[in-house]
Amino acid sequence: MNKLIVLALLFTIGLVACKPKPQAIAINSPDKAYYTCSMHPQVHLDHDGNCPVCGMKLIRVELTGASNKTNDRITLTATQIQLGGILTDSVTKQNISSEKMLTGTVSVNESKSEELSAKIPGRIQHLFVRTVGEKITTGQPVYAVYSEDLQEAEKEYLLAIQQEKQLQNTDVDYKQLLSAAENKLRLWGLSASQIKALALSGKVSATVNVLSNNNGTVSDILVHEGDYLAVGAPILKTQVLDHLWVQAQVYANEAANIKENNAVNVFFPDLGWKLIKGKIEFTNPELSGSSRVNLVRVSISNDNGLIRPGMQAYLSSTSANVKTLAIPVSALITSGNGEIVWVKNADGSFSMRHVVTGAGNRYYRSVISGLAAGEVIVTNGAYLLNSEFLFKNGDESNKTKMSTLKS
Repeated sequence: MNKLIVLALLFTIGLVACKPKPQAIAINSPDKAYYTCSMHPQVHLDHDGNCPVCGMKLIRVELTGASNKTNDRITLTATQIQLGGILTDSVTKQNISSEKMLTGTVSVNESKSEELSAKIPGRIQHLFVRTVGEKITTGQPVYAVYSEDLQEAEKEYLLAIQQEKQLQNTDVDYKQLLSAAENKLRLWGLSASQIKALALSGKVSATVNVLSNNNGTVSDILVHEGDYLAVGAPILKTQVLDHLWVQAQVYANEAANIKENNAVNVFFPDLGWKLIKGKIEFTNPELSGSSRVNLVRVSISNDNGLIRPGMQAYLSSTSANVKTLAIPVSALITSGNGEIVWVKNADGSFSMRHVVTGAGNRYYRSVISGLAAGEVIVTNGAYLLNSEFLFKNGDESNKTKMSTLKS
């Protein structure tokens, strides 16, 4: 019985071993093709259909034999180039400017902020301004105050007027007395129209309205009705919103390129990337604490009132144009070993090339090494080539790391 079982097992193993294995697609076979997705070139199937990633219709790619993969070269069909949107251009010298982008925040222009304080002692009988954010104008009543000292000053002024009219003592300069009494009322906050109204009525009022001496938006109210005020006590604070600051921070090693009076472009993402031109009006000569950053300030106009304190902004500062060998930023791919570009060869294939770039802006980067003038590089669709290369050759960065470790 045991012999029969052993024979049966050996027979079964023999059948399995003799079963033909499924054949993989021969990549280098000239009569084969595969199907891929123009949006996901890593997809390679042996049959037509839809992309398993995005559902798009797969495209047929004819294999071109050994020429399709020669070491580090990639050859694409005309269909792949068209669907991948691959564009090329020659490497030339460009007039480029170095651009520095800083992240900033809109804040109030403190140089235009003001505070209304009490000029006379007394008690607040009524507040006319009660809401933060309310706009006030010059001459607008802010609060009504009861002040015995102010009443005495008004009586002195009315008495000086009466003495000037009635008394004829040549030893007394009644005009000087009247002028001194009037100046006292002005210093205590009464306007010219209020003093004129007092002279016409000839009566001292129980309360006097204190008027605003500036235009602005109320940012803080520091008193309540019924409060007693001492001379110099703060009443409210105002700020001007038609002129604002944009403040940003720059690291110490970059501060040398950011100087006062440099022209900058200020962008506001919350306003559809609205652009306002300005200039740097202040750079803090002292670094900020342990963060080792420098404060940069730009003054901007806000005539339409769309920009508000607290909004995010971006400051773009550019240097003078320099003519140098440069490539579009869209051509660069950052890998684990630095930056690479794809170069088009004379036979129509594409090769990977490591480059070293320098200063630049949002559109172009200067080339320090790796490319020569006249070479043709891929300016659009480089990631498609990179994906195709990695699919067929593996991760190039890992191979480089392994060879470095072995050496």
